[in-house]
Amino acid sequence: MVAIRCAGLSRRFGSLVAVAGLDLEVEEGEFFALLGPNGAGKTTTLYMLITLLSPSEGEAYVLGRHVVREAEAVRRSIGIVFQDPVLDERLTAWENLEVYAFLYGLPLKVIRGAILEALAWASLEEAAHRPVRTFSGGMKRRLELARALMHKPRLLFLDEPSLGLDPQGRRQLWEKVQALRQEGLTVFLTTHYLLEAEAADRVGILDRGRLVALGSPKELKRRVLGQEEGSLEEVFLALTGRGLRDEEVSPKERFLSYRKRGGEHSR
Repeated sequence: MVAIRCAGLSRRFGSLVAVAGLDLEVEEGEFFALLGPNGAGKTTTLYMLITLLSPSEGEAYVLGRHVVREAEAVRRSIGIVFQDPVLDERLTAWENLEVYAFLYGLPLKVIRGAILEALAWASLEEAAHRPVRTFSGGMKRRLELARALMHKPRLLFLDEPSLGLDPQGRRQLWEKVQALRQEGLTVFLTTHYLLEAEAADRVGILDRGRLVALGSPKELKRRVLGQEEGSLEEVFLALTGRGLRDEEVSPKERFLSYRKRGGEHSR
């Protein structure tokens, strides 16, 4: 089954084109990484897929549901870990999970068990009743990941999930994600960390809102570099002439700027 399908997907913010005519399919059970520098359109693409932005043109389906016409059904079937933390740091880990259990619509009789399971999965049982503001970055990320999985989603979206983590926190995060992959969960990752993208089944490279390459890391290296050795950064440089960490206006900054100018945010 196709987990994600985009056909001519585009998004504009006034005169700025963040995503331009994206055609893409991601299979169920696949680990897919969307790669590109800041401002390439990765987060804008993700926001359309998770129903926070409506496309300017084209269509997208997530687990067979249209992201605009069936937005609520899409949200019920996915988990999301955003680039910026969305935890309430004044609350404890337990209280944060309890809030999201209600938001996900879990039945009252299963909430306690779901919270206990989430805390155990994240190795946070002993920290359950500590305020989240006392947590390390790695602990917060594990809690966010556990929160995103409480309702047993079929598809997990990760937007730059290891940004700001130290090496230990990053390793712990990806150990958890690898375990989920082995269980068959579909994972859609946006990142500019090369090693994270190297571990994906397939990689899509965005440049100025356009998909300029698609394939497994080995396929892209063989196609672009003529050999399977090398790095995805070399692939990107060969295709675009720019490094992965070039700083540009981010999709979030584009969106906020557009709203200040009176643009419409449809969701």
